[in-house]
Amino acid sequence: MASEPPLLFVLDLAGTFAFALNGALTAVRAVRLDIVGVVTLGMITALGGGTVRDVLLDALPPATFVDLRYLAVAAIGALIAFGLSFRLERLAMPITVLDAIGLSVFAVIGAHKGFELGFGVVQSVIVGAITGVGGGTIRDVVIGRIPTVLRSELYAIPALLGAAGFAAAHGVGYGGVGAALGAAAVCFVVRMLGVRFDLHAPRPPGRRRHGGSDDLAG
Repeated sequence: MASEPPLLFVLDLAGTFAFALNGALTAVRAVRLDIVGVVTLGMITALGGGTVRDVLLDALPPATFVDLRYLAVAAIGALIAFGLSFRLERLAMPITVLDAIGLSVFAVIGAHKGFELGFGVVQSVIVGAITGVGGGTIRDVVIGRIPTVLRSELYAIPALLGAAGFAAAHGVGYGGVGAALGAAAVCFVVRMLGVRFDLHAPRPPGRRRHGGSDDLAG
């Protein structure tokens, strides 16, 4: 995003790198893929949300294809995950933290771009959340599993809170870097609390977990 403040742009690239690592590592864990498959899934995770955002906002061509630094950073992150996959398995928590950072940054930057292009509060919050969760959702669909955002943990909710926090600050005339960092921090904290205490979004009444899957109770 050429019009992003420099710090937000750096954070955007950091989030891209973190998501590429996380997406490629998920591919290594979940399915047996070769280097092409692992790198592809890493790049989908890193770039998918932003691409969907730009399509929804009619900001074409997507930033990913205008600034090749996004593609380069995503590819590097995915290749690192492939080459060091066995070591990265022992770094599950650091990867989770990086993923939370990516989620937080992307949610806020998505909302920022919505406002920048003249969209309203609701639209900007929605595209912010989509930016955060979109890449991982596409990745999960590609490998044939129900997207994580729909079935476990606090993931979409932190993204919505981060985007909404930035929208609130923007609404009172303060939509700068400080507001973006504050909103991203809210998203990050809520996400990590969900990880730490195994918190989940509410589920339908009368269901319990058996062996990692939801079954009807009683």
